[in-house]
Amino acid sequence: MKSFIQYSADTHFPIQNLPYGIFKPKPDGMPRAGVAIGDFILDLSVLEDKGMLKNSSSEKNLFNRSSLNLFMSRDKNVWKEIRSRLQSLLDENNPELRDNKELRQEAFIPMSDAIMCKPVEIGDYTDFYSSREHATNVGIMFRGKENALMPNWLHLPVGYHGRSSSIVISGTDIIRPKGQMKPADAETPVFGASKLMDFELEMGFFIGKGNELGTSISVEEAEEHIFGMVIVNDWSARDIQAWEYVPLGPFLGKNFATSISPWVVTLDALEPFRCSGPKPEFEPLPYLRSKGNKAFDIKLDVFIEAHGWPEPYKVSHSNFKFLYWSMAQQLAHHTVNGCNIQTGDLLASGTISGDTKESRGSMLELTWRGAEPIKLPNGEERKFINDGDTVIMSAYCEGDGYKIGFGEVSGKILPAKQ
Repeated sequence: MKSFIQYSADTHFPIQNLPYGIFKPKPDGMPRAGVAIGDFILDLSVLEDKGMLKNSSSEKNLFNRSSLNLFMSRDKNVWKEIRSRLQSLLDENNPELRDNKELRQEAFIPMSDAIMCKPVEIGDYTDFYSSREHATNVGIMFRGKENALMPNWLHLPVGYHGRSSSIVISGTDIIRPKGQMKPADAETPVFGASKLMDFELEMGFFIGKGNELGTSISVEEAEEHIFGMVIVNDWSARDIQAWEYVPLGPFLGKNFATSISPWVVTLDALEPFRCSGPKPEFEPLPYLRSKGNKAFDIKLDVFIEAHGWPEPYKVSHSNFKFLYWSMAQQLAHHTVNGCNIQTGDLLASGTISGDTKESRGSMLELTWRGAEPIKLPNGEERKFINDGDTVIMSAYCEGDGYKIGFGEVSGKILPAKQ
């Protein structure tokens, strides 16, 4: 499959991808939906207005909106119809859009001439803890090797409810949070700016169609409810978190900011990259048993960039397939008690780490709680994230001569407010 739109072989956005996002044409355009193709955004509101995106939905205005929520709430068949139609319109052999110069000028926006917006109106946010390697590393640091994993961890996808109001789009600066901390040599806590700012390398998925209160979504049908995925950086203030997390878990150490990438990649685009995940140590209870491959081979990179550096420095290389609990299992567990999931809800994986030091998904693990600082090419060291540092995360699948990418999510740490 090839498009008449020219792009490089290593683009994240070939015709095989077509992720959805919300953008505003510069300088002051109104938000609307688009798909990424090479270095361009195809304005879906223009195609919709021209009657070129007919589908089985009764809704006539899916894309001239400031969020993807209405489109996401439609049946999965509608998602497939729109994706198939877009691939047909962009195909190099289809003259319908290719040869209509006036329409092309109206419908294609260079990415450099657009401002990306948060793609979804996010109602609720759940963060899981689904990487065995990450959970083990953190458990060893805080409880010792013998008690690294809690007794429930290998039997259910552990998670907690986060704060959706502080989820921000890539490129948003992050202000260093303040809170209570208890230094190791102190008898009582102190208040101030966090000294142990960290990133968490995660992926997240958006809910398309939800379920009614009192019903559940089975592990077999879970993917019918997953619209697509984004990169997630769930920022953490480790010193605040360490003092507060007993007995109810993360609070101020996590709820100050979570960054997401702007393009939502569909499961249809990821289908060629399905693979098996880790073999479970115990057979899950029936409601968590799934058939077939539920993991995806998505490569994950983390870079740190600081003022004056010639280029970002890669500190981690991990993979989504390392997760012990799949998205289908996470969603099935989330709803097994009758919890209603709604269109636009975001469910994140938790930090994704592998079994090598280079594949650890947080500074907490990479530097082993600061005891093993990262040595940078210019001679500097990092135990955690400094003011002025920008953290950049990238995610992509590699096919035969093409990539299915997510672009990137970035955020710069600014000093705490006085």
